Amino acid sequence: MKNYKVKGMTCEHCAKAVEQELEFVAGTQGVDVDVERGIVRVTGHGFTDEGVTAAIEEAGYEVVVED
Repeated sequence: MKNYKVKGMTCEHCAKAVEQELEFVAGTQGVDVDVERGIVRVTGHGFTDEGVTAAIEEAGYEVVVED
């Protein structure tokens, strides 16, 4: 399981768009989107940060990298 901070999500439509894109990422088994907190939680095995980030960006949102 890994959490990703996502910028720009404001509604359930946003959440659905992100969920749909992440369904196509190899290794993802579950996605939970918390619009209020701007967090996407991805579960599964073998998915990559690059794959998840690309899918979220394809949905039209920005992944915020926090150090």
